[in-house]
Amino acid sequence: MPFRRLLVLLCLLALAGCEGPTALFPGGALAGPVAPVPDGFEFARDAGTVQLETRPEDPYSVNIACSVVGDALYISAGDNRAQWVENMEADPRVRMRIKGDIYELRAERVTDAAEMDAFAEEWLKNAWARDPRGYDEVFVYRLTAR
Repeated sequence: MPFRRLLVLLCLLALAGCEGPTALFPGGALAGPVAPVPDGFEFARDAGTVQLETRPEDPYSVNIACSVVGDALYISAGDNRAQWVENMEADPRVRMRIKGDIYELRAERVTDAAEMDAFAEEWLKNAWARDPRGYDEVFVYRLTAR
């Protein structure tokens, strides 16, 4: 039993020292240098997991996958109305940490069929991805400069 308590205590201490989300738990404000929003996000094509911060008044951050289509950056929750989706629907101002730098962005929900098709083609290159066009309601967002 003492070992289990020690393990729980170490996990809690590790979580308390994090600057953003952990693998399994959401976090608060992201820490790091704020960089100017680039003209394009091609550099993020191989970023893998990035961190998204929503709800500026009480920051809520998560680890998330992103896709780049042309110069634009996209994220998707599929058909899941996750907490971060709710937060962005209430306030589209977000911050995203990519490769150590933070970008202040605005989330815009994708509703155009042609744009959704372009996103889906890129998104489906990931072995784990599901086709976002197969849902009755889908939450895909393009992230742009504020």
